[in-house]
Amino acid sequence: MLRKLLIGTALATSFAFSAHAADVKEVQMLHWWTSGGEAAALNVLKQDLAKEGYAWKDVPVAGGGGDAAMTALKAMVAAGNYPTASQMLGYTVLDYAAAGVMGDLTETAKKEGWDKSVPAALQKFSVYDGKWVAAPVNVHSVNWLWINKAVMDKIGGTEPKTFDDFVALLDMAKAAGVTPLALGGQNWQEATMFDSVVLSTGGPEFYKKAMNDLDEDSLKSDTMKKSFDNLAKLVTYVDPNFSGRDWNLATAMVIKGDALVQVMGDWAKGEFHAAKKTPGTDFLCYRFPGTDGSVIYNSDMFGMFNVPEDRKAAQVALATATLSKSFQSAFNVVKGSVPARTDVPDTDFDACGKKGMADLKKANEGGTLFGSLAQGYGAPPAVANAYKDVVSKFVHGQIKTSDEAVTELVKAIDDAK
Repeated sequence: MLRKLLIGTALATSFAFSAHAADVKEVQMLHWWTSGGEAAALNVLKQDLAKEGYAWKDVPVAGGGGDAAMTALKAMVAAGNYPTASQMLGYTVLDYAAAGVMGDLTETAKKEGWDKSVPAALQKFSVYDGKWVAAPVNVHSVNWLWINKAVMDKIGGTEPKTFDDFVALLDMAKAAGVTPLALGGQNWQEATMFDSVVLSTGGPEFYKKAMNDLDEDSLKSDTMKKSFDNLAKLVTYVDPNFSGRDWNLATAMVIKGDALVQVMGDWAKGEFHAAKKTPGTDFLCYRFPGTDGSVIYNSDMFGMFNVPEDRKAAQVALATATLSKSFQSAFNVVKGSVPARTDVPDTDFDACGKKGMADLKKANEGGTLFGSLAQGYGAPPAVANAYKDVVSKFVHGQIKTSDEAVTELVKAIDDAK
């Protein structure tokens, strides 16, 4: 567990700064938002805090899945160099809280009414032992298709409603000489796409049992085998240079019309936004075929560390700004996600954003809001990492068959529990 990982510190020289030397009017933020769309979204928060007289100290660690950032954070915390806050995902917040290094935002949360406006699914990860330890920034959902409209029009394609429809659409793009599917060959991207494939193949109840409950019968079922077969089918539509590609470069392929579609979380929309593209005119957003009515989610959270007294005012200012209605709207409009509180109007959101907010509300009320296993909300990090590893090995041919993949998945998850 995390306590063990924090013993015997790694070198944090390149990220170190002294907690005690920090100016009280400075916010120190570790994050992995380094793409154009992400940086633009984060700038909204920087500007809000600047108005209140707080300087911003960026500690960016590139890598869309956040693994490199979490390695850096681990070293910093072990060395006692706590940032004001760090971008974090669900179970990682709870791990640090269990290790006793998180701050307490409960007084601010009560004052601001977070318990009434933040969905229970997010409070599960932002509240530990009755105390608010993190401020949810957004709700992302991962079961999306992002399509270049000009390419779609060129090939005469229509919205795919089933997995077979999707394959037929990819075949049309291939026949037209366009890369059908833009994918970055990194394990978190491959597993994020597989989340959607599993939901599409098995349906909501199966997804919950396999990916959230980790039910062994579901994990080793014929339905999971079929899911791997469907993933293998999709990989045949990827260009040969996909290995190691960053997610935003795959998004750029769709933006430029070099590829038809990307399966990615709605942070991809932030890249379209940054490129001045408009939904319905330049690009299309559809739910992954066979998943309409369900939402596979993750949420970026700002985990707040137990900083010295002279830095707590800056931390409270950061938390308050993060969950203000104005920021929740302005940030998520740019980021591509939807607000982490349910009382924010959709007035300023584009068509994809409005659909995302409506879908979230419907899924939340209907019991079809599911944590993404690939994105750290379906199961603890050790299990998620095991899952990503097996999926990636399958995509890259190190695991040859779907039968073998199912066997390896069951074993890897069992070992990681």
